[in-house]
Order: sequence, then structure tokens, then C-alpha cells
Amino acid sequence: MQKITNIIFKNLILLAITGVTVSCSGNNSSLGDLIAEGNLSAIRDKKKELTAQQKAINRDISLLDSVIIAKGNDKKYPLITVLNINEQDFVHYIELRGDVTTKQNVLIYPEAAGTLIRVYVQEGDRVKAGQLLASIDDGGLSNQLVQMKTQLTLAKTTYERQNRLWEQKIGSEIQFLEAKTNYEAQAALVEQMEDQLNKYSIRAPFAGIVDDVIKAQGTVVAPGGPGSEVFRIVNLSNMYLEVPVPETYIATVTKGKKVKVEFPVLNESVESYVRETGNFINPNNRSFIAEIPVTNESGNIKPNLTAKIHINDYRNKAALLIPQNTVSENSEGEQYAYIVTNISNDNVAIAKKTIIRTGKTQGDFVEVLSGIKTGQSIIVEGAKNVKNGQKVKILKG
Repeated sequence: MQKITNIIFKNLILLAITGVTVSCSGNNSSLGDLIAEGNLSAIRDKKKELTAQQKAINRDISLLDSVIIAKGNDKKYPLITVLNINEQDFVHYIELRGDVTTKQNVLIYPEAAGTLIRVYVQEGDRVKAGQLLASIDDGGLSNQLVQMKTQLTLAKTTYERQNRLWEQKIGSEIQFLEAKTNYEAQAALVEQMEDQLNKYSIRAPFAGIVDDVIKAQGTVVAPGGPGSEVFRIVNLSNMYLEVPVPETYIATVTKGKKVKVEFPVLNESVESYVRETGNFINPNNRSFIAEIPVTNESGNIKPNLTAKIHINDYRNKAALLIPQNTVSENSEGEQYAYIVTNISNDNVAIAKKTIIRTGKTQGDFVEVLSGIKTGQSIIVEGAKNVKNGQKVKILKG
């Protein structure tokens, strides 16, 4: 067999040399002369001649390919890439949605009836707790208070004098008691009037931002139900998310769990945690509420803004992860993947089909619970084109 191959190889070399000689003998110039003469019959004959030469050359090329395959040592194996499997810290998150809310988002109502004589703030103003927002006409109560305070001053002076005399055993006890009672009664009246007058001053119940000035200066206001609101104040620094969590996660979504919060509209994200979980499961959607605080340093996060929430429900510090697209399933419902064994020095290996059991997925990767060990290499590219026990060629990189 080797002698036949050598003879064929020598003949091919002679044919190649002859072809080169013919091609260099000025065929291009003869073709030019033939075309210039314009003899159609001669041109057609020349074409048939060249076509026959082309067929002969193609046969020679096929013969050369056969010799290369016969004499070559390399075999054509399926080309693959592999991924070395090592333990990794696997943190799994469930994805939910929730709305931003705040417990300090309130409508402020007047406590007394009257004309709104002065509004001290406008929309967007930051206010402190107790800051005066507006004043209502008190109908002369402030003047009455001035008179009552004058009477209180007189009652106080009378009481203090009677007290000094009584300590010196001068005067009667009844005079001392009358002065004391009059003073205390007048002080109570003044305090009562001050409380009454405070209702004509609208103040901020907490620090926040004036979101809406509902009633304009000069409007007649009165305490009551819907339609009597004067301001809306929101505290944007003390906000949180209310997230409905399916009851299937009741054992894993617990207080203190880490959370990643994304606001797609704002293209912002923050890190947080589960501050509280509800003790009631809604029978309509079989879910419980998780409360997640959010920081709002930029001030862009508003109440009722929708957020995408990723809650950590599982972690394995020694997980084995493989790409999801390397996992297949047989007719019996078993999942399997291909690993490589018996790797040679020239990166030729054997593909081995292994049945695996998978766990949770995250992104493009899935956790392998059994069937693959640390240090093994799994076939990634080309996994769908190999068979169990087949030799494969591993591409580096």
C-alpha cells in the first residue's frame, strides 16, 4: 500500500510540473491572437480544449486530497470548547415588583372654621416639624387672649401678695384661698384660649416637602371631610416598598434578607433589606407583604413609583454552576450534560454523557446538585453535536 501511494504521489508531481510548463508557454498570447482573428469555430474548439484540461486538473486535485488523507496523521474530530467546573459562591434572588410608599404622606385639614388669611409656603418648599404653614382668621379670639393674660397678671400679683401675708400670719386664710383659686382659674382660662387659638394656625406635623397647596389665600375653610384639605405634605426621606410575596417563599423571604431594588424609569438601583414581613396571607392572591426601606438621597424616588425587587432567598457558598444551554433532557425526563475525559497532550478527549440533577437558576447559569464534580470539564460549544464515547478536539480559549 505504501509503494502504490508513493507511485501515485510521483505521477502527480510530474503532472503538476507539466501543467506549470504549459501555463508558462504563452497561452495567454495565443488566446489573444485567436480572439483577434475572430474565427468562432476555432474559439469554440479552444474552449472545449480548456474545459477538458480543467476537468483533468480537478481529477488531479481530488487525487491529491486522497493522498493527503492517506499519508496524514491528523483525523477530523468534532471541535468543542469546555468549561472547568469549580465551587462558587451562588446567591439566588427571586424577582418581584412593588410600589414605593411612605407613612408620612398626609393631607392636612384645618381644625377651625374661618378665612385663610395667610399662606406662608408654596409647593416644593421643605418644611420642618411644627413649622407654620398658614393662618386662619380667629374672629377676635387673639384680642380676648390679650385681655385674659392681663387679668392673669393681676390675679398672679394678688395671689403672690396674699401668699406672703399668709406666710407672716397676716390676713385670713379665706383671702389667701380666694386669691389662689382666682389665679389658678385664670391661668386655666388662658391655657384653654391658647389651645383654641392654636387651631387657627396650620402647622407641619413632620419634616417634609409641601407637595400641594390645595386652598389659596382668602378661601374660607372649615374642618370636615373630603374637600376641606389645605395642604399635602410628603416626607421623601422615609420611604419604603410594599412588596407582595407569594406564600411559597414564606420560609425563605424573612426579616433581614438582602434585597436589590431597581427603578427602571429612573435607571437607578439601591441595596436594601427586608425590614418586616406581614403575618397575614391575602386569600385573593395567596401572598404576604414584605416591607423594604429605600434611601432617597437624590430625591427622585416618589410615592407610588414602581420598582423591580430582587430578594435573596437562597445561598450556596460551594455551588457548582454550568451554563443552562449545556443541559439537555432525554425521553425519560432526565437531564444530562457532556463532560470530557481522557484528555491527551494534543487536546483530544472523549465525550461522556452524564445524568445530572439541577437546582436553582440565576441568569444564564444553573446550579448542579449531583452528576458533576469539582475539577471536571463540561462541553459548552458543540455539546449538541457530540455523542457519548465520541472523540472530540478541545479548542483552547
